[in-house]
Amino acid sequence: MDFFGNLIFEGEYKNGLRKGFIKKYYYNGNLKFDIWRGIFKDKKNGKGKEYNDKGELIFAGNYLDDKRWNRKGKEYNKKYKLIFEGEYLNGEKIGKGKEYYDNFIILFEGEYLKGKWNGNIKEDDIGGKLIFEGEFLNRERNGTGKEYYNEKLIFEGEYLNNKRWKGSGKEYGYNGKLMFEGEYLNGEKNGNITEYYINGIKLFDGELVNGKLNGIGNEYFKNGKIKYDGEFLDGKWNGKGKEYFQNNKIKFAGEFLNGKIVT
Repeated sequence: MDFFGNLIFEGEYKNGLRKGFIKKYYYNGNLKFDIWRGIFKDKKNGKGKEYNDKGELIFAGNYLDDKRWNRKGKEYNKKYKLIFEGEYLNGEKIGKGKEYYDNFIILFEGEYLKGKWNGNIKEDDIGGKLIFEGEFLNRERNGTGKEYYNEKLIFEGEYLNNKRWKGSGKEYGYNGKLMFEGEYLNGEKNGNITEYYINGIKLFDGELVNGKLNGIGNEYFKNGKIKYDGEFLDGKWNGKGKEYFQNNKIKFAGEFLNGKIVT
């Protein structure tokens, strides 16, 4: 009993300690709520259910020395809706598990390490649509993966610390056509790349530095014919190059500066 004579515990004792199946209660005014139902061996051990101070179930599963949670368990939000089910070790999520929005739509399905997403993962949006599948490390996208919008592939390639993109990758338009393929560095397009018009025809190829064409490259008309080949600086024709008509005949060969012919 507490100071007011309220029942706060019922169950078994051994050697003066609570042991076996017990019930613990919490009082809010005249209302009595469960806060624990399950096995006790000095501490919470084995299967049990835990409640908050309003009597709402927040966890059902296994305990070891008061810790949630060894082996499988389930967590709930205040609306008694499932938000996680999976495995625990020493109080942390580990192994296979699923996280949910409070409307039972899967947010995440995959593996945990020390409570964070790790390994091959599938991630959904609040509507249950796939937005990413690939590798995670410490809950961030790391390694190869695919990104989706309205369940259509918009990027595939490599991630580092949740960023697109380190290494090679490809971007797609909403029509499924390839829009870009090439290399990234620290989330920016850098290195040898090819860009495409929305119809899939090649637009540029060459080398990007800080998101702009620099060095030797080519630009194309929408029909795929060569428009320019030569040197670029910050995305503009700069240096030696050749400009073409759409019938592949040379329009000008010589020097360019900031996209204009030097005469």
